[in-house]
Amino acid sequence: MELGVIDYGGGNLRSLLRALQFLGVEPRTVSQPEHFEGLTHLTFPGQGSFGDSMRNMEERDLVEPLQDWLRADHPFFGICIGYQLLFESSEESPGVSGLGILEGEVRRFPSGRDLKIPHMGWNTALPTDSTHPIWKDFAKDPYFYFVHSFFPQPKEEQIIGSRTNYGVDFASAVQRGNLFATQFHPEKSQHTGLRLLQNFLEIPVDIPA
Repeated sequence: MELGVIDYGGGNLRSLLRALQFLGVEPRTVSQPEHFEGLTHLTFPGQGSFGDSMRNMEERDLVEPLQDWLRADHPFFGICIGYQLLFESSEESPGVSGLGILEGEVRRFPSGRDLKIPHMGWNTALPTDSTHPIWKDFAKDPYFYFVHSFFPQPKEEQIIGSRTNYGVDFASAVQRGNLFATQFHPEKSQHTGLRLLQNFLEIPVDIPA
């Protein structure tokens, strides 16, 4: 296995690298198109705005190779902004197009519901299909750590991998083929998050041509 971590010049790169190293993996950072060569698994950590993150990706010429990776259904784990960018657009950055791999829009939590925004802290993520390999060895209602003011709203109900409630019910994860992405931060979610990352790393795959 050769694991890559997208480095787009922002986000929560170090925390994810430390978590992966704890699991016994030495990942490679991916900051140029040629860094995709030889990888079997790819992760995309993140913190930051939708628009700035897309601009950083474009400046590093990472958009097209990442889209190619995702369309080929190679193993991918997106986290936070690495989840939101999979969609077409976001209310956070009007006029900015996302990667467009998944249909839907990233929405802001509605005001006036006596909710603190951002949604910050521990919350449950209820799997929609607990038999999926990514949820192997999990309790019925695992807790993960969240920090976000926006959440994706997929058009396709069947890709929703888990649901979370914070004033509104939202898709806290999606899964489609070898693509998996979460709004929560597994690298900050202690043993529960490490278990999720380990399950992702165990996805069998051949090295892409």
